[in-house]
Amino acid sequence: MRKILVVGPSWVGDMVMAQSLFMSLKTGGECGIDVLAPAWSLPILARMPEVRRGVVMPLGHGRLGLGVRWRLGRELAAERYDQAIVLPGSFKSALAPFFARIPQRTGFRGEMRYGLLNDVRPLDRALLPMTVQRFVALGQPTGVMTATPVFRVPRLVADAANQHTLAERFGFDAARPAIAFMPGAEYGPAKQWPPAHYAALARLLVARGFQVWVLGSKKDGDAARPIAEGNEGVFDLTGHTELGDAVDLLALARAAVTNDSGLMHVAAALDVPLAAIFGSSSPEHTPPLSAKVAIESLRLSCAPCFERRCPLGHTRCLTDIAPAQVLAALEPFLVEAY
Repeated sequence: MRKILVVGPSWVGDMVMAQSLFMSLKTGGECGIDVLAPAWSLPILARMPEVRRGVVMPLGHGRLGLGVRWRLGRELAAERYDQAIVLPGSFKSALAPFFARIPQRTGFRGEMRYGLLNDVRPLDRALLPMTVQRFVALGQPTGVMTATPVFRVPRLVADAANQHTLAERFGFDAARPAIAFMPGAEYGPAKQWPPAHYAALARLLVARGFQVWVLGSKKDGDAARPIAEGNEGVFDLTGHTELGDAVDLLALARAAVTNDSGLMHVAAALDVPLAAIFGSSSPEHTPPLSAKVAIESLRLSCAPCFERRCPLGHTRCLTDIAPAQVLAALEPFLVEAY
């Protein structure tokens, strides 16, 4: 059995999309897949049946730590991997596989990586416009590059026992279907639909008999508080759950409303119907990979700008998307909920 080490990405959404690569590797022949990744991603990897184990990258995003990477590489050498696939494009991400002396080290050209990688692929952004296509392309044999790589959509598997524990812990009403809100966006405010809009939508949904779960990390608390304050039937869970908990709760939701964020990709990978709101980013580049998605984007002339903050100061690409518009997009999913 071939042993493959994948150096994983540093963002939640990208890690979810990497599952398409793992699926592709499995269909190409029997193999064991380990993923070198940040510690926070281990609960995501644990919900991917294709992954044998997650290996913690001990350095934070952006840190070189040459000595740490050398020691890690020497530890990985004992595993005798046949191939490493390096998903990030940085110089430092290719160091550990090089130090581990993995025979085949695959990745896109990236930052000055000749020598560190010995299976260097050119990245044709026009040929591979989507992140998931780029990941899957790296799993193809050397010299093979299809115009439109065929990929399976990610499918995370929730932890049923943890779902039961969480439902009891938070006291959810089992008789009321839940809609999950993900109002955060790690990248910046140019990707965040206004909390006041989320709050207005929450009131409409609660009035129709739904409960609303606001999911996210502690950093998303500022966005969540205005949504939950004074809204009976809204549970602010930001900062009260780990990432694995958020995955399992999303799997229980009947539908979700989300910014372009990591949890958007998690919801899609759980096959949860969702309304995905895009502002400064593009649904053509990193769309939620699911058939049950309503994309809400005004496609203004200034968008996508891919900026963290609106360079024009108005963020109309998001503020002009009304709660009623998002509710209308959700409507087919809400009917199905009953």
